[in-house]
Amino acid sequence: MKFFVDTADTAEIADLAATGMVDGVTTNPSLIKKSGRDIMEVTKEICGLTDGPVSAEVVALEHDAMMKEAEVLRKIADNVCIKVPLTIDGLKTCKALTSDGTMVNVTLCFSANQALLAAKAGASFISPFVGRHDDNGFDGMKLIDDIRLIYDNYAFDTEILVASIRHPIHVLESARIGADVGTMPPNVIRGLFKHVLTDKGIEGFLADWKDTGQNIG
Repeated sequence: MKFFVDTADTAEIADLAATGMVDGVTTNPSLIKKSGRDIMEVTKEICGLTDGPVSAEVVALEHDAMMKEAEVLRKIADNVCIKVPLTIDGLKTCKALTSDGTMVNVTLCFSANQALLAAKAGASFISPFVGRHDDNGFDGMKLIDDIRLIYDNYAFDTEILVASIRHPIHVLESARIGADVGTMPPNVIRGLFKHVLTDKGIEGFLADWKDTGQNIG
């Protein structure tokens, strides 16, 4: 499963990229606001930190306006992936852009039927929001399972990009189901490294090493 970082914080992206854990980045208007930076400037910098897709989201709601914004965003770098909402106009834009060879991430997916529509429109990625789904009394992982089954039934090329990941269990279950990508905040990726027995083991090894009185190098 590929790991995308869900942030516009370039320092966090650079630090995680050094671990080999960054296969791409997703941003949205809220993350751009949080960064406090210009969307063009920060997106260009992010695109230089990873060779993978970098999702940059349009904010227009009508097809023609979406296309104009997409034209501006995709000129930033070759690895920009245009992010559009799962609406009729969003899917029109998706179809037009993917037909022209542009990567498209269809976002705000909350049903398997919506995911089916996005795949038929040629989406490169579909972003089902598991955390928000859970928040509203639904089973986010069941949504991923349903999408995986439907996409496999019809051999769609659209990749399942699990979004709104809140904790390591979401990552584990997504990987078990066979999701293609998980996009997650930096703190969730860092949480995947943590285990009490790993920490305890390191503590024990260092204590024993100190007792030997030795140094390496």
